[in-house]
Amino acid sequence: MEWYYLYPIIIVAGFCTGFINTLAGSGSVLALIALNLAGLPINIANGTNRVGILLQNSVATFGFKKQGKLDFKHGIKLAIPVACGAIIGTLLACYIAPGDLRLVIGIIMVIILISLFTNQKRWVQGKATEIGGNEKMKLWHIIAYFGIGIYGGFVQVGIGVFLLTGLVMMSGLDLVKGNAIKVLIIFFMTIFALAIFAFEGQIRWDVGLIMACGNMAGAWIAAKEASKRGAGFVRWLMICIVTFAAAYYLGLHKLF
Repeated sequence: MEWYYLYPIIIVAGFCTGFINTLAGSGSVLALIALNLAGLPINIANGTNRVGILLQNSVATFGFKKQGKLDFKHGIKLAIPVACGAIIGTLLACYIAPGDLRLVIGIIMVIILISLFTNQKRWVQGKATEIGGNEKMKLWHIIAYFGIGIYGGFVQVGIGVFLLTGLVMMSGLDLVKGNAIKVLIIFFMTIFALAIFAFEGQIRWDVGLIMACGNMAGAWIAAKEASKRGAGFVRWLMICIVTFAAAYYLGLHKLF
């Protein structure tokens, strides 16, 4: 694909990824598909996507901090077990065969699709109102966040949804505070994941940095416009996107 076709597609996909990831989660579905269609093998796409994820979440973190919605100290405490798990997950992603990785991602798409149909956002908001504050971290919380980190290091797609669930159901945050801490945690863990992918030579820096321009723009707008209405719209958009992605990565499109 010629660069004058490729770059605009990559930037638009990055913008949508940053916007959706900041509002809710699972936006990396778009990034992986766009990078795949651009000719990157799935393992290289998985690594290259982290460039935009790092910069996207740095912008979103700054945006939430500027609005006074981010408890930075509490977020770092939660980010430590996630980052430790992400190191293990990233190493697994680097050494799995690309064909197997496609299958794993396809299965993950189906799981995410199911979670989207359960109207998870509304469920999370109800629980947040019931708890109402930050709960003290327990051992099983640390283990759960560590497991989420392994998943996030392995494949970025959907970690925002899982983190929001944990932050609300385990840590007692409301959706707004949880979203702010979510982007801080992902920023922190992606530092380690990106370093490992770079060391293993599984990043296309030129494509990754171009996509990151879109990621940052989308994240900045989403951090300013994060609202109930926006997240609801994103959820329905993600149902369509994840359905397509599941079919794509499981090879169902070949049947037609």
